[in-house]
Amino acid sequence: MSEAATLERSRTRPAEQVDVLIVGAGISGVGGAYHLKTQRPGTSFVVLESQETFGGTWWTHKYPGIRSDSDLHTFGYRFKPWTGTPIATADEIRKYMGEVIEENGLDRHIRYNHRISSASWSSAENRWTIEATRTDTGEPVVISARFLWMCQGYYRHSEGYTPEWAGMDRFKGQIIHPQTWPEGLDYTGKRVVVIGSGASAATIVPNMCDKAAHVVMLQRTPTYFRTGRNAIEIAEELRALQVDEHWIHEIVRRKILLEQSKFTDRCFAEPEKVKAEMLANLRSILGPDYDLDKHFTPDYRPWRQRIAFVPDADLFHGIASGKASVVTDEIETFDEGGIQLKSGQHLDADIIVTATGFHLNVLGDIDFAVDGKPLAFHNTVTYRGMMFTGVPNMVWVFGYFRASWTLRADLVGDFVCRLLGHMEAKGAERVEVALRPEDQDMPLLPWIDPENFNPGYLMRGMHLLPKRGAKPEWQHTQDYWAEKDIFPAIDLDGAEFVYR
Repeated sequence: MSEAATLERSRTRPAEQVDVLIVGAGISGVGGAYHLKTQRPGTSFVVLESQETFGGTWWTHKYPGIRSDSDLHTFGYRFKPWTGTPIATADEIRKYMGEVIEENGLDRHIRYNHRISSASWSSAENRWTIEATRTDTGEPVVISARFLWMCQGYYRHSEGYTPEWAGMDRFKGQIIHPQTWPEGLDYTGKRVVVIGSGASAATIVPNMCDKAAHVVMLQRTPTYFRTGRNAIEIAEELRALQVDEHWIHEIVRRKILLEQSKFTDRCFAEPEKVKAEMLANLRSILGPDYDLDKHFTPDYRPWRQRIAFVPDADLFHGIASGKASVVTDEIETFDEGGIQLKSGQHLDADIIVTATGFHLNVLGDIDFAVDGKPLAFHNTVTYRGMMFTGVPNMVWVFGYFRASWTLRADLVGDFVCRLLGHMEAKGAERVEVALRPEDQDMPLLPWIDPENFNPGYLMRGMHLLPKRGAKPEWQHTQDYWAEKDIFPAIDLDGAEFVYR
């Protein structure tokens, strides 16, 4: 029986009814489930996850050394203390998430191997109908939900972004993207070229160079990096004083957030001074003769793209040792033995890793419709980066670029629980946001100002994203330090909220 026929047969069955359906069991979805369980104990909900287990990024990415590029005191949830090193491995993060699931009885709400194909809103019923398929059995699943909470992340997990370079089919070795790392890859004694200079490349290079013959990080343009000990001194001191871990977690979070706020402000107020400080750290490791201008001095101010933290400066120690090197150049063509660069240099390779980014995937490859009409997401206007004009009973989690993703996931979690309670108190079955009369002549702009933040995956996918307005409430401000006060104070009876 075809998939279409199977889904058609499933529609004749009564759909399972829930109050809230959460899409995704990654860091946002598990957090959302926790908030519903603790703040809305009478609310029925399910979490649908397409993978075989929880974790999102921390399950699908299996490249060498996979680790966070945000500290776990802020990337971890506010409600569960993080007790390990601030930069954590994927296994450590999944262990932490697993404890959240187990300690709060969330496992009975999570359904794995459920790939959602469509989500349709009916104004007649004031409900979403979600159609999915169990990838382990092929069984169709239909669920009817009052509210949809999109926690699926922002990129396609099944494949990463790899540009099409000339001659790729001629290369005799392996070409690998970090998102689809082959299990059991043996790179002992191999010549490796890692294309890219973001957080993935900065992790892969030092974690391959001990076994590989040599690892080259090939970049078209430089990236900013921060270095430091993979430890928080105040946390170590407080533990030595036997302070309760919940206190330590809150104190360290506040300290880190204050420091991040100051650093971000300095990047705008005195970018040249911040740049000089970051480069001085690298100079102390790489030595006076290393060409920092060419390889580690971007032509943009700090924080126009994400700054990866390199714990214990392992990338730079790998370069200083001679086990790794950096080449800043452009690719002319692949050939049988490696990569020919536009400068004339040739990079010999047995393995080429394309750490070249993501495919932006704003709605999880789900076909959305509102009252039978396909949702043109790019024609909506965002309300604070989480709700959208013309899309009822839906909230989307999109985290921060300059701070930990989870900080916003927690704020959105509080907002959703408060909104559901407000709807209940009003006797409303539907809520959506709409431009107010004073907003009608407001300029509509791309999702984010490229002069403010412009990573490649966002620039490639900007046409897929909703519009932002010229007023703060109609945009994703990327400012946790303001939103932590703004979100709890949002007036749910404001004119932008329309209830029915």
